Amino acid sequence: FQERDFARIAGLGFNFVRLPMDYRVWITGGDLRRFDEKVLEEIDQAVAWGKKYNIHVQLNFHRAPGYCVNPPREALNLWTDAKAQEAFIEHWEVFTRRYQGIPSRNLSFNLLNEPAGVEARVYAELMKRTIEAIHRIDPERLVVVDGLNYARVPVWELVGVKAAQSFHNYEPFRLTHYQAEWVDSSGWAEPRWPLPLIPDKLYGAMKPELQSPMVFEGDFPVETELSLRVQVVSNYARLIVKADGRRIYSRMLRSGPGLGEWKKAVYQDEWGIYQNIFDRDYTATIPPGTRRVEVMVTSGDWLSFSQVTIAPKGREKIVIPATVPDWGLQPAAFQIDLDGSYRITRAGGSDHVLLDKEWLRKTIEPWLHLRKQGVGVMVGEWGVYNKTPHDPSLRWMEDVLHLFQEAGLGWALWNFEGSFGIINSNRGDVKYTPFDGDQLDGAMLELLQKY
Repeated sequence: FQERDFARIAGLGFNFVRLPMDYRVWITGGDLRRFDEKVLEEIDQAVAWGKKYNIHVQLNFHRAPGYCVNPPREALNLWTDAKAQEAFIEHWEVFTRRYQGIPSRNLSFNLLNEPAGVEARVYAELMKRTIEAIHRIDPERLVVVDGLNYARVPVWELVGVKAAQSFHNYEPFRLTHYQAEWVDSSGWAEPRWPLPLIPDKLYGAMKPELQSPMVFEGDFPVETELSLRVQVVSNYARLIVKADGRRIYSRMLRSGPGLGEWKKAVYQDEWGIYQNIFDRDYTATIPPGTRRVEVMVTSGDWLSFSQVTIAPKGREKIVIPATVPDWGLQPAAFQIDLDGSYRITRAGGSDHVLLDKEWLRKTIEPWLHLRKQGVGVMVGEWGVYNKTPHDPSLRWMEDVLHLFQEAGLGWALWNFEGSFGIINSNRGDVKYTPFDGDQLDGAMLELLQKY
């Protein structure tokens, strides 16, 4: 940590920092119970700089004994190994004793970053044990717990426990993480904001409650090729295309080991099936005069797709990118016009067919309901990766900031300096301002300061 960062953050008008930490830097010799005092003193210094510059410091275990959302995978499993759980609690006890007496207005503990792959009951039980251990030492320490499913879902099992909760706001993910190297974003369309709501999945008979077709209505006066760029096939799925109710295309897509028509074989231990990445087009020919086209999965599990291409013979093609990977949304319905344009008439089981500010409002509603139960709520992370064009990034950010302000939610941008931040973000479409030897995104800073 550098004092310069604390001074600059305060000088720009901000009053909060979250410090994502890795337990491996403060243990010695790989021993979970031996602590490196020199490293702990560096954290002491960061806490002291927070007080000096009137910045609240939140300590976070980004990598804890037995769990991290990022690779490499931990040798122990925090959800099942008693050794990892005991170390997790003990490490927080060390920090609690170390900072006992520092007011919670200056310091808080964010126990674990983005838990995933764990049942709510198991997660809540470990968090309760940790919170109780902290409060036995320092009863007034402010503790913040990340929501489940990568800090996206409130932990209702912790209502009544003396702890606040934090969510991370990266919705829609295809806008905020466009071309991020750690995400499989092949086939994602360049984001815009607001964004058309086009779910990316078709469900088969193994998901009967979700099974319905993607529909295209309008004039198809000439022979037209309709191509679906299939991404993931879960187990197997029969892809069917109908024109005015008559089947014109049928193809069984089946994932499995080794080589095949897929690009990559992916075995999912959790489900005991293959969910291979195909990333290839499957094309049906629509007869001239067709008025209604249905694309569906009949037998099998589900598939995802990245785009639909409609190519009338001798005319400009229409490319419709999928925009939303959320589970359980009904496929979209479209009106195709003779001029080559299209509009969405229904998506996700609703007539609201845009990802926009009102859609964002609905994504934070569960957290506002949680707050009504007496639980403090904050936004522990949010932001946009530097490959998303700057203009839609700023429009999205303004909508999000307005909603946070409207709801009275405190927030922390990921990050200050780096690919999501205002300093040295390395965006290709920003005119940076020189700032203390670095490059400042002045437009993004001005927007943040506005709220």
